[in-house]
Amino acid sequence: MGNGRVTIGLYNSYDANKFREPHRRAIARTGDIAMAYGMNLVLFGFPIPEDCRTPQQIADWVAGTTSIGRHGDYFVELASEGRFSTFPYPSKGFPPQLGEPILTTSRPEKQKEIKLGEVVSQLRDGRSVLLVFGLGPHGVPKNAASIPKYNLDITGGGYSLETCTAIGAVCGAIHALTDQ
Repeated sequence: MGNGRVTIGLYNSYDANKFREPHRRAIARTGDIAMAYGMNLVLFGFPIPEDCRTPQQIADWVAGTTSIGRHGDYFVELASEGRFSTFPYPSKGFPPQLGEPILTTSRPEKQKEIKLGEVVSQLRDGRSVLLVFGLGPHGVPKNAASIPKYNLDITGGGYSLETCTAIGAVCGAIHALTDQ
């Protein structure tokens, strides 16, 4: 059986009402990672401008407002390939079509902790995963963080990483292990 799909999920905990520069920069950076490693990207709870109705329009708008990733070209390419989508904040669960949600955190709950090797095994078994990253100073809020049944600490030592650093570390490690 082939590898399952990896979707990078950015959960907005910056500002639910205004699309700010940190949003755009993080999305463009994550678009780079998604393109580089053959992953998808989904946004949760982002205040998308009303005149951006499609994923392609959102990507074009973000690309026009940032200098990250060849001025957002990778993110635009990701959207044109149908590998980018948006959802409101999850209330009862993350969309099942995105795969098994896994919260990335420096403070995993012991009963929910999953090791990187187990994530890679799931992917090799053809199961898809949704890696949930909190975008903001406080990460994913408790109500949404309680939804996934798995928690992944990529450092193995409880080290808190800046969001884009964590995205690169987690996605790079998964790509390296699934590409062997």
